[in-house]
Amino acid sequence: MESISSEIIIEDLPKEMMKPKPNDDELGFGSEFTDRMFLQEFKNGVWQKGKITPFQNFSLSPAALVFHYGQAIFEGMKAYKHPDGLIAMFRPDMNAKRFHRSAKRMMMAPVPEDYFIESIEKLVTLERDWIPRKMGTSLYIRPTLIATQAVLGVKPSEEYYYYVILSPSSAYFKEGFAPVKIMVTGKYVRAAVGGVGDAKTAGNYAASLYAGDIAKREGYSQVLWLDAKEHRYVEEVGAMNIAFVMDDIIYTPPLKGSILPGVTRDSILKLAPDLGYKVKEEALAIDVIAEASKSGNLTEVFGMGTAAVIAPVGELKYKDQIMTFNNGAIGKITTDLYENLTGIQYGTKEDPYGWVKKLNV
Repeated sequence: MESISSEIIIEDLPKEMMKPKPNDDELGFGSEFTDRMFLQEFKNGVWQKGKITPFQNFSLSPAALVFHYGQAIFEGMKAYKHPDGLIAMFRPDMNAKRFHRSAKRMMMAPVPEDYFIESIEKLVTLERDWIPRKMGTSLYIRPTLIATQAVLGVKPSEEYYYYVILSPSSAYFKEGFAPVKIMVTGKYVRAAVGGVGDAKTAGNYAASLYAGDIAKREGYSQVLWLDAKEHRYVEEVGAMNIAFVMDDIIYTPPLKGSILPGVTRDSILKLAPDLGYKVKEEALAIDVIAEASKSGNLTEVFGMGTAAVIAPVGELKYKDQIMTFNNGAIGKITTDLYENLTGIQYGTKEDPYGWVKKLNV
């Protein structure tokens, strides 16, 4: 099932279909799309030849399984323009592995990891002029896999589309690298151990929308989820993993099957000790966090994710308690991690880990 032809067909792009490039200072997140996309079909038990086409809609049957039983996964990645003019991606091998694992968990035809990277590299290379240069901007990459077989019945699809679209983007949060406000929900849950919380599947995000809307109506950017069993232990935020700095130690919840294994999270766990910080993967009860905030032992909170990179949290609401950190300023540890990680991603700092993959263009 996983064998695949490495040949990628590149279709002509008529000049009249080419769009003007947006100004770096006017970018939002995920609202502009490049001229081309990658598309590949799985049918008759094999992957067909992939192709890079003009960005376009595609037609699906109303009976396509993705619409009824939710077989859909995706990834989030970025491409950067380095000061030397080269194009780079950050740890695409991790995204390839997670995409493969997510497909297996959702009973979908997996895309071979090397082909996943190759298809994205070829598309990004063709669309390199869309990569913004301003610090804090990037070309956001969205690989997606959906079930397309037209049949009603709860079963794994026998047909799929694998496609990739690109979006020149700025910061994920409107605040940029500035403190965001997060609300803890004790009533609703995102995922349970034994479920699909550690797969990057569309349904997980659909499940977060209702609580997210409640949070936004109260003035908060995101929801911090608690565990599904006891509604006690912190897990992750809607768009990122979470970390807490207590007594100068960075704590983050362990991966136990209900939390997405984030690429940025993994990078921070490797980077932080080399910068002199102690890190612990440890289950943290929300009551412990609330008490640490009262005592002053909890000094910084930050999110970690591809879209947001590192997002400082300035305020956390739990029930009737409002927790604020570092007098509303971004903490030293958060700043240090952000500057070093983005320095590696944007090519302004050395990459001792081999995380940056430069494209041959």
